[in-house]
Amino acid sequence: MNRRFYQQRWLQLLGGGVFLFAVTEQALLVTGNLNFVPTIMLLGAFVVPITFVAYFYEHVRDRDISMPLLTSCFFVGGIVGLTTAGILEYATLRSLSIPALFGIALIEESAKLLFPIGMYLAWRYRHEADGLLFGVAAGMGFAALETMGYGLVTLMQSQGDVSSLLQVLLIRGLLSPAGHAAWTGFVCAVLWRERERAQRPTLNLAVASAFALAVVLHALWNILSSLDTQSTLHFVVFMAGLSGITIVSLTVVIRRYLESRKSL
Repeated sequence: MNRRFYQQRWLQLLGGGVFLFAVTEQALLVTGNLNFVPTIMLLGAFVVPITFVAYFYEHVRDRDISMPLLTSCFFVGGIVGLTTAGILEYATLRSLSIPALFGIALIEESAKLLFPIGMYLAWRYRHEADGLLFGVAAGMGFAALETMGYGLVTLMQSQGDVSSLLQVLLIRGLLSPAGHAAWTGFVCAVLWRERERAQRPTLNLAVASAFALAVVLHALWNILSSLDTQSTLHFVVFMAGLSGITIVSLTVVIRRYLESRKSL
């Protein structure tokens, strides 16, 4: 690999973040000082999402999308989406039935679109690549904040078991590109592409199909996550299902990524 590859910002962010996470983790394990826990949660939840957004920012962005705007999409979009989804899901979360899990997926996929839709209606950012970037940023902001929440709940329920916290951060961090980021990025890319073709805001079959696919993938993810993996059969089903969802999710967003780059 040439020197230019190692100079890419997304790779530097990933390397630096992983290094800081490892150092802080070791400091916690050696000293037992719980003051390190918030730092570990912050790094574990945000390193991969920020790196993923940075990669897309370097490779598909339109020139006039500023870093402050993208940062706002990541944090404000994530906070607005997570808060809205949390409020709407309050009654739904009392049940883990399949209809309820589909309802959660529908709520969250809709909530994550709130900030990107604002950019969509502003009409300034018109290229499919813009929509893809806004969707990935909002999805990753949502994922990072959600991971911190899951990490905190796990830490409390396990009565301070740091190993359980690290497991949650590691698994959710590594899987985040194939989850919220891929689903919202894909939907927004299709939404922007169809507007670009029609030269006006439009909600057609392609947009509806993209949103429906995101909801189904999200719901299947929720259903698999609700399985008791203590059983060998359930564990095999979980791994096979998760692999399938990951492949489909990454395939649809990578396809839109490649198509959007062609016309830049």
